Amino acid sequence: MNFRNVLATAGVAAVALLGSTATGVAAVSTPPQAVSVSPAPGDVVGVAYPVTVTFADPVRNRVQVERGITFSAGTVPAGTFDWLDDSTVRFTPTDFWPAHSSISVQAIGFKSSFDTGAQVVGVADISAHTYTVSIDGVVAREMPASMGKPGFATPIGRFTALGKESVVVMDSRTIGIPLDDPEGYKLTVYDAVRVTWGGVYVHGAPWSVSSQGYANVSHGCINLSPDNADWYYNNVSIGDPIIVQA
Repeated sequence: MNFRNVLATAGVAAVALLGSTATGVAAVSTPPQAVSVSPAPGDVVGVAYPVTVTFADPVRNRVQVERGITFSAGTVPAGTFDWLDDSTVRFTPTDFWPAHSSISVQAIGFKSSFDTGAQVVGVADISAHTYTVSIDGVVAREMPASMGKPGFATPIGRFTALGKESVVVMDSRTIGIPLDDPEGYKLTVYDAVRVTWGGVYVHGAPWSVSSQGYANVSHGCINLSPDNADWYYNNVSIGDPIIVQA
């Protein structure tokens, strides 16, 4: 091989090496910056409240971004991430945030914090027909309750209080039951705490007081007396846990 051929071969190798290096650099992407965190600073929420982080642009490497979201608190619970869309991720704690605490959040260029109130845990016991609320680990009130009757079972599992509505009109047509059906209804209820987006609430139900503590007669909601529903409404925060057990 003459000197000219040696130079040509070396040049090809150099170009190949540069191309490989450039490709390697391009493969390391910079994640987009976070632009908001919910809960917002100053918010006081329940101890099971999920944290939602929104990014400026769609996220390509979700694992990388999830690793970049960190929390600081007296005790940081384990949790799971789920993506609401390409630029929004939600962290749901599998245990509880510490009560009466400040929780710091750092998420790829964005820092925030929020506060928790008391640990208010509501437990609906379907077979015992009770709704028991503990505050900071101490039973505060055990209330007679009525849950879903056969065919309209109250879902079992762990939920969080999604919202509080002082007045709600419940219309059976929203779940496919005509008003003229034997199971049809249109009722105005008070002190309603939302359990699911599908329409399950803890709420006052004066019409079922005689069944509360004895029988399940609702269409899936957790019925309480007006007095008990008012008490719970005034003590629970959005994000507080609600546990339904058989």
